[in-house]
Amino acid sequence: MSKEVVILGAGESGIGAAILAQQKGFEVFVSDRGTIQEKYKEELTTYGIPNEEGQHDENRILAAAMIVKSPGIPDTVPLIKAAVEKGIPVISEIEFAYRYTDAKLIAITGTNGKTTTTLLLYHVLKTAGFRVELAGNVGFSFARKVAQAEQPDYYVLELSSFQLDGIRQFRPNIALLLNITPDHLDRYDYQMAYYIRSKFRIAMNQTEEDSFFYNGEDANITAAPHWDALKAKRLPIRYSTIEKEGLLHEQGQFEIKMLGQHNAINTAFAVQVALHLGASPRLVQQGIDTFVGAPHRLEVVATIDEVLYINDSKGTNVDATFYALDAMTGPTVWIAGGQDKGNDYTSLLPLVKKYVKALVCLGADNTKLIATFGPLVATVVETKTAAAAAEAAQHLAKAGDTVLLSPACASFDLFDNFAQRGDLFRAAVLTLKENKKR
Repeated sequence: MSKEVVILGAGESGIGAAILAQQKGFEVFVSDRGTIQEKYKEELTTYGIPNEEGQHDENRILAAAMIVKSPGIPDTVPLIKAAVEKGIPVISEIEFAYRYTDAKLIAITGTNGKTTTTLLLYHVLKTAGFRVELAGNVGFSFARKVAQAEQPDYYVLELSSFQLDGIRQFRPNIALLLNITPDHLDRYDYQMAYYIRSKFRIAMNQTEEDSFFYNGEDANITAAPHWDALKAKRLPIRYSTIEKEGLLHEQGQFEIKMLGQHNAINTAFAVQVALHLGASPRLVQQGIDTFVGAPHRLEVVATIDEVLYINDSKGTNVDATFYALDAMTGPTVWIAGGQDKGNDYTSLLPLVKKYVKALVCLGADNTKLIATFGPLVATVVETKTAAAAAEAAQHLAKAGDTVLLSPACASFDLFDNFAQRGDLFRAAVLTLKENKKR
């Protein structure tokens, strides 16, 4: 019988899993139907791990003892179905790495805010003196960290629904469920119930000894059919506990630094978990004060002629853009558009009426955006590049205004991903600023 572990997908997750599998004595084969990035090819060569790209050797894959698949590969593809039918275990890299660490695990999921909360909590715990590592859907893969890093006392893991779909025994000591709003429904047969079920997998193996922090004001969480099955201690986080002066807590009052209501509750999650673990309130506040937010998430790029430019390219769905617009305090030139995912823009209408003076469309097809928001704003401009969008916004904005890139759409119509879109926008804004100096 084969002892080979097959890794499907040669991105960060797959390469980390391959390195860990080899370290643990498995025969390893990596297969990617696409093109393997050069940096990952070099690593596979360095470790002497056999691999293929541009195809899947189905005979070899279906002879594997176990398959660790990329979270980007749906369970519905024929190759995965065939493996399951043959009784081959198919798991995620998260599940695989879990088997080889004794560290305590803090796992974070939610439709929006995962990366910011994960980075903030990691930074706060590190500032407070904890031996902690960061991994998962941000930075390096969990498997790579388990294979290559000195093992910490805690891992802080950002987990997507796709990653959670591939867990079996994975059990975090502390789980955070930030929120659940419609997203990725094409992966879940356009059934919100399936997406909610996926998010709740983060807590499915928790016991009474574990802790489950959740958004107590999100009905998709508190009214979910999976709610009664939870065994961990339930610890709600509510926006109503956050005042203008900051987060009120029995151990003190904490000042919140980041823009927006959503970042206030992200901060609340991080603070509550850190205090739950025994962190010093003084060092928790120090961590908040010294935290530098993730790029593309309400990232302040520059101020030009008293106009503030903000990059929120990670706002790839309506809910994320709702939070971004809600963080505005005055007239806003809003840059939006991209690959529509069946968006319902209804929730944005009041905020657009309140704040948006002009709409700059950045997408291959802006028909739906213009039809929805055109009647509400004085000016609508269509652009096809990030640079053109930034220039158009500069012409429309006046002193005291804000230019906000928060697309509410995926980026794949004009860009490789949201990061490229945000990077190009940032570069364009900085070029505009440099040109003003000349």
